[in-house]
Amino acid sequence: MDTEVTIFIVEDDAALADEIRQFLEKWGYRAVMAERFRDIAAEVRACCPQLILMDINLPWFDGFYWCRKIRESSHVPILFISSRDDEKDKIMAIAQGGDDFVEKPFHLELLKAKIEAVVRRTYQYKIQTPVYVAPELSFEQDTSCLSFRGRKLEFTGSEQKIMSKLLEQRPGVVTREELMTVLWGMDEFVSDGTLTTLICRLRHKLKAFCSNELILTKKGQGYYIE
Repeated sequence: MDTEVTIFIVEDDAALADEIRQFLEKWGYRAVMAERFRDIAAEVRACCPQLILMDINLPWFDGFYWCRKIRESSHVPILFISSRDDEKDKIMAIAQGGDDFVEKPFHLELLKAKIEAVVRRTYQYKIQTPVYVAPELSFEQDTSCLSFRGRKLEFTGSEQKIMSKLLEQRPGVVTREELMTVLWGMDEFVSDGTLTTLICRLRHKLKAFCSNELILTKKGQGYYIE
């Protein structure tokens, strides 16, 4: 990853914190677990994260307290994770300077989606983060290359347009008409048959590179990437 995104995990349940850490690292993040719950603010300064996952119920001082302390010197996005599902807690989390709230128990995929949304909103003009398609497999937006286990796959102009459009709307379906419109923007006439050939060629190229069927078909609708 050209610019590694660091996430600081403030969760006193060591097993859950480690589970989150391992999951995030699998998706290319640098994840650091809090250790000194007496002084979370100092740990944040030492870690310099791009995002903080903050539990509410913590030893010594709660997550609201630490959010206020962090906000005295930093605008780093804070995503609250808590089993406290009272609406007042959600309002308090935002009022104290939090950026979003996830209720426990949660699916790790949901947490990942929330993290990606917050990072995208906060750093879209500052950090060009790769788009992870699967563990170890990422699309690098600045070079328009696919990266897998230290190897890179370059695309033709048409292939780049198709990949970018599918990832932009992922996991939504992109119709054939939408893809043809994108390709016409390259001052190149693309027929229905040409698009079929391009998709087929791209699928074979991806399969040979990473052994994954990345581009899937929604019958009668179009194509998508999960």
